[in-house]
Amino acid sequence: MQKIHSKRGIDFRIRGWPGERLIELDDPDRVAVPVDKLPVAKAGLLVKPGDRVRLGSVLFADKKRPWLKFLSPGAGRVSQINYGPRRVIKELVIDLDGDEKYVDFERFSLAGLRAAGRREIVDAIVAGGLWWALRRLPFRDVPDPDVVPPQILVGLAAKEPFSPLVELVLRDDPDLLRTGIEILEKLAPKVIVYTHADNHEVLRTAGDVVNLVVDGRYPADDPATVLYRTKQSASENRSWYIDYQDLLLVAGLLTTGRLPTRRIFAVGGTRAPSRVHFRSRLGVPVSHLVDIRAIEAGSRLIAGGILRGYSLEPDGFMGIFETGLAVLPANREAEFLALFRPGFNRPTNSRAFASRLRRRELEYDCGRQGPERACISCMYCADVCPVDILPQMLYKAILAQEVEEYLAHGLLDCVRCGLCSYVCPSKIELTENFEKAKMEYARQQ
Repeated sequence: MQKIHSKRGIDFRIRGWPGERLIELDDPDRVAVPVDKLPVAKAGLLVKPGDRVRLGSVLFADKKRPWLKFLSPGAGRVSQINYGPRRVIKELVIDLDGDEKYVDFERFSLAGLRAAGRREIVDAIVAGGLWWALRRLPFRDVPDPDVVPPQILVGLAAKEPFSPLVELVLRDDPDLLRTGIEILEKLAPKVIVYTHADNHEVLRTAGDVVNLVVDGRYPADDPATVLYRTKQSASENRSWYIDYQDLLLVAGLLTTGRLPTRRIFAVGGTRAPSRVHFRSRLGVPVSHLVDIRAIEAGSRLIAGGILRGYSLEPDGFMGIFETGLAVLPANREAEFLALFRPGFNRPTNSRAFASRLRRRELEYDCGRQGPERACISCMYCADVCPVDILPQMLYKAILAQEVEEYLAHGLLDCVRCGLCSYVCPSKIELTENFEKAKMEYARQQ
């Protein structure tokens, strides 16, 4: 079994981690597909308000890639199609009727999966509306199903704060994971299944499928970080990856012939009324996971990670990729004579506050703690970058619009972990700038 070590990154000493308790929730009254959080160029609607749909009915497809379809995560009536700025579709809301009528898809036995060819497996996943679960590096977009990737990465790790515990997710049906890996082996010549060295329970229960162990701080277990540490040639830069919970959905689709919807969510953060795991379904309302009335004023709901996630409104819905929900203070209250306080309770990665000397967990908030200023070339960002980029040099090359230079500085290696923005004393949104430049380069290509 191969082992790699990532020397850089951050161990978050953060309060509010979700506990190991798993609560089974009843189905909500409605679910939604947040379209604005999906990797689609433009959604072509195939339903309208008032239409009745079954579980697995096609709701919309990407206009540029009609084969990329998104299906209904529940049976009921399309009650709302909400729009954002410039009439961009924000979300489709479906009122569930309790009668879970569903669309039948092709079903494979275990022997049938092993005998099937790549095209047959690809067609089944595309028809079942789960091709979005596969992502392509370095742009993290949906891959072309006709392209055979050099390898597919599957991470059984969760160094991201407030992510679900892997061992809790795999506890019910570890064999489904093995089936999912056999499916991936039909799509690529090589499948790398990795976990973090701290995940002893995962190594015990699923160690027979793990062929790589990673060690290090966040984001050592990000697929782009793993690729950077393991790749042998430039051709591997276009590797694919899939989240382990999404892989379980794919395996469930092909073995049951029915679109799976169950997912485990972790709710954490110091402002969360209950810091536990919930089993619910895709597209669940935020209010079904947390009691909105019990949340203190001045709090923020964040889906998808505290450094690379996004804010949600109390009436919002979880995106199809998100499995973690954090409830944190929106900002820290101003302290009297803060300049002269040692800062024992202030999170920091520098030596600016005395909390650096203490190893206890601290409360994080969403405040920037100051306005943006000019880069001072302090190298804090380079010290934490997991893929050895010099973010300050990359940032300056992007500002100068020097494409060849910022590619040479490693723009495409950026894992979008958010650490450079987090540690920057000048409050520069480095990660946001890098992501915009990467997406612009992808459009040009």
